[in-house]
Order: sequence, then structure tokens, then C-alpha cells
Amino acid sequence: MNASEQQDHPFKELTEAIIAGAFRISNTLGCGFLEKVYENALAAELRHRGLDVATQVPIRVVYREETVGDYQADMIVNCSVLVEVKATEAHHDIFMAQVLNYLRATKIPVGLLLNFGQPRLWYKRLVSSADWLNAADET
Repeated sequence: MNASEQQDHPFKELTEAIIAGAFRISNTLGCGFLEKVYENALAAELRHRGLDVATQVPIRVVYREETVGDYQADMIVNCSVLVEVKATEAHHDIFMAQVLNYLRATKIPVGLLLNFGQPRLWYKRLVSSADWLNAADET
């Protein structure tokens, strides 16, 4: 991989490992469980792969130097990739906006949106840039 490819996809190897773990869970459990089941399974799978996983990570939202809200990200892997887990039949733009906002609030450079709510895992990798956050790829 050349330098420009690394810039296009920071933490590419880590995100690929997370996505591979998510596919393993999807292939094993199928769809139909609640979101929390997939979140717990993914955390266990990623820890089994030797990754550092923090779950239900608090995120403070600040506006004009004042805290205006507190939320929780499903997980952060190796302090580098934020992961949001869903288990819905449809993919809604609001889910992407949620991940983008979490990236902005945490200053974490990469996010993954994983949806286990269909027979085939759906995912979207989101990468932050200096000025804004942009979608990188989708399956």
C-alpha cells in the first residue's frame, strides 16, 4: 500500500479486522437479535482477536464551551476506531449522521457503522478529514 492509500483509509487494517469479525458474527448468529446481542458478540470477537475494546463510551457534546449533552458510543477499538452497531431492516441516513457527529465530538479519525438487521451484514466506513467528515466506502 502506498502513502496516498494510507491517507485515504487510515487504520485500514484495523477496520478490516473489525469488519471481518462482524461478518463472522453475522454468519454465525444471523439476523433477528437485538442490537445489544450483536454489540456484545462483536466486543467478545474483537477481544478474542487481541484488540482493545471499550464499550458504551461516554461522549460529551460541547457547544460554545458548554456541555449540552452526553451520549454513549457503542464501542471504540484500539482508541482509534469508533464502532456503532445497529440491528434494523433499513439503513437510515440518520445513523450515518450519528457516527459522523460522534467522530467530530471525540476527534477519533475513523468510524464504522455496522448493521446486523438483514441476512447480510451491511457496513459503512467513515473517515474524518481536517475540515469535515466524509464517507469512505460502503457495502
